[in-house]
Amino acid sequence: MLWNALLLAFREIRRNVLRSFLTILGVVIGVASVIVMVTLGNGATRAVATQIESMGSNLLMIRKGQHMGPGQTSSAPAFDLEDTVALERDIPAIKSLAPSATDSITAVVGNASWATSVNGTDNRFFSVRNWTLERGRLFSASELSGGRAACVIGATVRKELFGPQDPIGSNLRLKQISCEVIGLLAGKGQSSMGHDQDDLVVMPLRTFQRRIAGNQDVTLIQVSIRDGESTERAKTDIERLLRERRKVAAGEQDNFSVRDMKEVATMLTGTTQVLTTLLSAVAAVSLLVGGIGIMNIMLVSVTERTREIGIRLAIGALEREVLMQFLVEAVALSSLGGVLGILLALGASIGLADMLKVPFVFNGGIVLTAFLFSAAVGVIFGYFPARRAARLDPIEALRRE
Repeated sequence: MLWNALLLAFREIRRNVLRSFLTILGVVIGVASVIVMVTLGNGATRAVATQIESMGSNLLMIRKGQHMGPGQTSSAPAFDLEDTVALERDIPAIKSLAPSATDSITAVVGNASWATSVNGTDNRFFSVRNWTLERGRLFSASELSGGRAACVIGATVRKELFGPQDPIGSNLRLKQISCEVIGLLAGKGQSSMGHDQDDLVVMPLRTFQRRIAGNQDVTLIQVSIRDGESTERAKTDIERLLRERRKVAAGEQDNFSVRDMKEVATMLTGTTQVLTTLLSAVAAVSLLVGGIGIMNIMLVSVTERTREIGIRLAIGALEREVLMQFLVEAVALSSLGGVLGILLALGASIGLADMLKVPFVFNGGIVLTAFLFSAAVGVIFGYFPARRAARLDPIEALRRE
């Protein structure tokens, strides 16, 4: 009986192809929208997690002043190299740390110029931040201690100043300093905050302090925590030690901040997941609209086929058989809409993921859920028209022309 009802349902769909397509259009759009939103949201979440991981494993960022929320301390004193020595000596959980000082400077090569971020640091910076060299080398011991003007550049700086040429061995000018390019960093792309991670020039810290900054300040300390150690406990120990060294009295606000990048990753991924859920809920409304469209067309179909229903009932068809026929037809319509919506969603998701530069993350669970939901729409909104058809009086139905 179910097979016959299914054949009759597809016969009716083929009879009115255009009307059937317009009927299921709401379901198609609803299913496609939900799948696209969830797929892109998952892709964005994975992109954020990947970008945070690319910054370094178990990474803590120590900055002067309070950079988030009220009470910012713009006049907070900077760190110095003795602070970094104390941290490495007294905090066993620290695997490595890299002191840094930065400034925005226009780099010049020939007639080309580019405003970039210049970072004074040492070779530990590359391991702490998971940076790898595409070509060239890192700083030698004499370059780090002697203040020689050598630098390693990011992919964006290379592109803007050198184009397709190999920059190794060439010189670029930073203010009045001629800096030899000794290395080229492998590209990382944009960070989760939209910052271009490849737009930087790295040079020895002593060179930066003596010839650019004109002081001994360290504005940022990037700390890598050993595997298996608690970053939360390490963060507490670092705060305690720095409060002692910077003579922060009990009850006073810290004049520095220690930010755990895992917390940042959790916050950002949580935000993308909330937005994904919200957008998916909005998109699911079109499934409701599609279901109303199916119920409307099924009521029209019952009116059009009243005489056919009367004949079937008159020759012995049971009410449940008529109910089954129209219910199967409604489910077939909505399920067909679900299949078309899935195909449309997969194609759109691949294209949009490529356009937005986020990974395509296939989620079989949401695809199956969307299909089952579309079928459920057919059952829910098809039941009333099917019930109305099954309860027709055969005599009254046969009188219809």
